[in-house]
Amino acid sequence: MRNFNEDNITDAVLARLSGCRDDRTKQISEALVRHLHAFVKEIEPTEAEWASAISFLTNTGHMCSDTRQEFILLSDTLGVSMLVDAINHRFPGGATETTVLGPFYVEEAQDFKLGDNIALSQDGEPMLVEGTVRDTAGKPIEGALIETWHADHHGFYDVQQTTGKSALDMRARLRTDAEGRFWYHSVVPAAYPIPNDGPVGKMLDAQGRHPFRPAHVHFKVSAPGFETIVTHVFLDGDEYLDSDVVFGVKDALITPLKKISDGVSPAGHEVSGPVALLIYDFALPTKTK
Repeated sequence: MRNFNEDNITDAVLARLSGCRDDRTKQISEALVRHLHAFVKEIEPTEAEWASAISFLTNTGHMCSDTRQEFILLSDTLGVSMLVDAINHRFPGGATETTVLGPFYVEEAQDFKLGDNIALSQDGEPMLVEGTVRDTAGKPIEGALIETWHADHHGFYDVQQTTGKSALDMRARLRTDAEGRFWYHSVVPAAYPIPNDGPVGKMLDAQGRHPFRPAHVHFKVSAPGFETIVTHVFLDGDEYLDSDVVFGVKDALITPLKKISDGVSPAGHEVSGPVALLIYDFALPTKTK
């Protein structure tokens, strides 16, 4: 087939895919061609605009490193990450709500003991985090892996600092006890802008959007025989809860910080001095596959 034009080129490209040997690859490729061509036909870009779009994607790739993933930021800010998350986590009622992993997850986090302070710098308002991990029937899960990380009181993650992965801070791996409980000390995180010095930041500015995320603590909770939960716990009262730049906020994931002083926490842990208390209980659904 020759003599391609705007009326026949979509069908021509789809026809070229007929020899695809993998059904899923064929399905994805055909959908990509159909929707991409429909997008181009709808907006009718000039050649200069299309060149600018290619440059935008090229620059997005150039901003990626081992501690920054600009394409994840792009996916997050366009709501695609949350859409993919929703499609892949159609869990039964009673399971903890999920949300995006985010670009600052690090697998090499340090193992801590229950009750440790994971804020190595200890700069900021002290925070005690307490919670449990159970199944959807309420049975405690012993030995569940808690991976947690959050920004500091200025809104920066450890890997955003010049030291990168060599000085991980305010992130940890812990295991629940026999009653499914976990607890640790840290500092209260602040709301923060996503990295906006790259292509995604320029896109947000052009769209008239702010780059801020409400204050939150990340959790990845897993245990053998159960689905893994990746989520955030958001701090109630934050000004950006209704305009999170990555669309990650859900009502069930919002919790207040309670102020406690010397004495004992609700879970029975000793507290000295004023501390902000964050309590959250997780429910993991049983694996079905």
